[in-house]
Amino acid sequence: FNRPNTRFFIHPQSNDMRRLFASLVLVLLYIISYSQDLQSPDKQLQLHFSLVEKGTPAYSLTYKGKDVLRTSKLGLQLVNDTSLLQGFVISDTARTSFDETWKPVWGEVKEIRNHYNELAVTVTQSSTQRFIVIRFRLFNDGLGFRYEFPAQKNLNYFIIKEERTQFALAGDHKAFWLPGDYDTQEYSTVTSNLSEVRGRMKAAVTPNASQTTFSPTGVQTPLMMKSKDGLYINIHEAALVNYSCMSLNLDDKNFILESFLTPDAVGNKGFMQTPCQSPWRTVIVSDRAGDILESRLVLNLNEPTKYQNTSWIKPIKYIGVWWEMITGKSTWSYTNLENIQLDKIDYSKTQPNGTHAANTKHVKEYIDFAAQHGFDAVLVEGWNVGWEDWFGKMKDYVFDFVTPYPDFDVKELHRYAASKNVRIIMHHETSSSVRNYERHMDTAYKFMVENGYNAVKSGYVGNILPDGEHHYGQWMVNHYLYAIQKAADYKIMVNAHEAIRPTGLHRTYPNLLANEAARGTEYESFGGNNPDHTTILPFTRLIGGPMDYTPGIFETKISKYNPANTSYVHSTLARQLALYVTMYSPLQMAADLPETYNKFLDAFRFIEDVAVDWDDTKALEAEPGDYITLARKAKGTNNWFIGSTCDENGRVSNIKFDFLDAGKKYIATIYSDGEKAHYDTNPQDYVIRKVIVTNKSKLAQHCAPGGGYAISVIEAKTADETKGLKTLK
Repeated sequence: FNRPNTRFFIHPQSNDMRRLFASLVLVLLYIISYSQDLQSPDKQLQLHFSLVEKGTPAYSLTYKGKDVLRTSKLGLQLVNDTSLLQGFVISDTARTSFDETWKPVWGEVKEIRNHYNELAVTVTQSSTQRFIVIRFRLFNDGLGFRYEFPAQKNLNYFIIKEERTQFALAGDHKAFWLPGDYDTQEYSTVTSNLSEVRGRMKAAVTPNASQTTFSPTGVQTPLMMKSKDGLYINIHEAALVNYSCMSLNLDDKNFILESFLTPDAVGNKGFMQTPCQSPWRTVIVSDRAGDILESRLVLNLNEPTKYQNTSWIKPIKYIGVWWEMITGKSTWSYTNLENIQLDKIDYSKTQPNGTHAANTKHVKEYIDFAAQHGFDAVLVEGWNVGWEDWFGKMKDYVFDFVTPYPDFDVKELHRYAASKNVRIIMHHETSSSVRNYERHMDTAYKFMVENGYNAVKSGYVGNILPDGEHHYGQWMVNHYLYAIQKAADYKIMVNAHEAIRPTGLHRTYPNLLANEAARGTEYESFGGNNPDHTTILPFTRLIGGPMDYTPGIFETKISKYNPANTSYVHSTLARQLALYVTMYSPLQMAADLPETYNKFLDAFRFIEDVAVDWDDTKALEAEPGDYITLARKAKGTNNWFIGSTCDENGRVSNIKFDFLDAGKKYIATIYSDGEKAHYDTNPQDYVIRKVIVTNKSKLAQHCAPGGGYAISVIEAKTADETKGLKTLK
C-alpha cells in the first residue's frame, strides 16, 4: 500500500465499508437529533442548540468567539400537568433566511433593515407525545427566540406555573439593574456587579404607590450588562401579547439568569390555548456600546402594523397643566373634600379650594403659550370630577372620564384651542380601577372625538382592581393592548403611564406613541433622580420603546414653586435640552411652566426647534452610566440635532461631524454648560454660541457634572446666513 500511485480502496460490499457507513450515519443522526448550529448573516454571532441531559433543550451563544451565553436550558413548568422541561427528542428542523427593509410610521430612523437567519427546532416529548417549536432568529445585532405551541391532540389548554428559560452568563458582569417587581419600574437603577445584587437589594427597593418584589436576586428587563472582556449585553423581550411580563431571577453563584413571570391573583402565570406562543426573548450584543442604542432588533421581532390607514397618527410636541401639580404648587382636585361619591355629589354646591389648576382661564393661558411657540397640544390633568379621594382607597367607581369640574368648560376650550390650531390632550387616570375604565372606555373615547381630542394620557397609579392582579400580569397585559386597539377604533393616540414597559408593540400598533414605565422627571420633585439616570435609561427602559420622560425643567429648585418642597432637579439646564435628543419619544413635552420659559427664551429656542420624528440616528459616543451623545436627522430635512448627557463626574465630549453631507455648510447653535455650571450648585449657567460646521469639523465640548449640551445643526442655504460666523475646524 505504500507503493507510488497506489490508493487504499475498500470495496463497497466489504464489511469495513458497511461499518464505516453505519458509523457515519449514526454520527449524522446524533448531530441532527441532538444539536444544531446557526450563524448571524455577518457570521459574528454563533448559536448552538442541543439536547442536554435527560433530553432538556438548551442553547448557547458566542460573539466574535467570546461567550455571551453558556449552555442555557429551555422549557416551561406547567400547573398540575407534565412539564415541558425534559424528555425531548428533535423531531424536525427548518432553516430560512430573511432580508427586508421596512418603513416605520414614526421613529428614530426612516428605514429599518430586518435581516436574520432562522432556525426552527421542533422537539417532541416522548412521554406525552406533545411537541413544541423553539424558533431562533439570529441578527447581526443579537438573538431573538420564542416558544411556539401548535394545535395538537395532546396539548390544547395549559396553565404556566413558570417559564424556565435560562441565560447562563460567562461571568460576574457589571449590570445596570432594577429590583424585580410585579407592579413598578419606578426605581433608581443600581450599577453593580451581579454578585452584589443580593447585598444591595434592600436599599434599592424604595417606596412606591404599588410594588411587589419577589426575590432578593430578582431583576427586571431590559437588563443591561457589560462583561470584563468588553461585551455589551442587553436582555429583554419583544412582542409581549397575551402572556405575563418576564423578569429575571439570578443564581448569583453560577451567574445564571432565569425567567420569572408575573403571577395572577392566585399564583398562576399564564393561561394558554393552542395554537399560541410566548413573546420573543431577546439578547442584543456588541463590543461597541453605541450599537446597543442603534439596535432595532426588538422592533424587528414585532409584527407589521395592523392598521391600513395611519395618516391620523402624528408625533406631538406639547406643554401641559401638570408640573405645577407635581411640584405641589397647584392641585388636581377642585375641592378639599376627603370623601366623595360621584353619583351623589353636586360640585356646584361645594366650596372650591382655589388651587385647582385645570380651570378654563388658566388652560387658555397654556393654549396661548403653545400657539405662540408652535406646539401641537396642551395636556390638561385634573379636568374631570373625582380627584378628591382618587388614590389609595381601592375605589371601583372612582372616575367617569366625561364629567368636568364646574370651572372647566369643555366646549369653550375646544373652540378656543381649535381657533389657535392647538389640540388638548385628554387625561384618563384610572387609579388602577381597571374594570371601571373598561366599562367607561367607549363612552370616554366617544366624548374625546366629539370634543376635538385625538390623544390620551392614561394612568394606572396604585394597586390593581380586581384586587390581587398585578400591573405586569397576563390579565393587565391584555387590558393595555385592548385600550390601544379600542383607541384606534376612534383614531386616538395613547401615552400610557404606569403600564407595562414596552416591547416594540408600537410597530404593530403605532397609535401607542409612548409609555412611562420608568422613573421619569416627576421624581425630580419627589426627592430627585440620580445624575447618571439619563445616561442609563436609553440602554435599559428605552430598548423596548419610547418614553414620555417629560424633560425641559429650567427652574430646578422646586421650592421656587412650592416652598414646602425642597427637592431639586439633578441636571443642568443645558442637559435638559439634550434630553429631547437622547431620550427618544415621538411625544415630547416641555414640562416646565410658561412663566419660567419666558425667563429663558434664548434656551427655549432649542425646544421650539428640535424635531420629534427622525430620518436617521447615530450614536456618536456612549458608555452606559457615564455618557451618551446622539445625533438625529429631522424627518424630511437635512437638519440634525445633537444631544449629550453625562453623569455626576462631568467630562469633555469629543465628536466629529462626519455624518453631515460633504461640500455643505451648516450653522450649529450650541447650547452648552457654562464654565461654572454644576447640577447641584449652579444648574442655570449656560452658554449659547453659533459656528459654521462641515463634515470635517470636530468639537471638544465641556460637560459639567450632571450636565451636557444640545446642538441644532441647520443646513445653510445662502452665504448671508453664515456671514460673521467662524468655522469649527
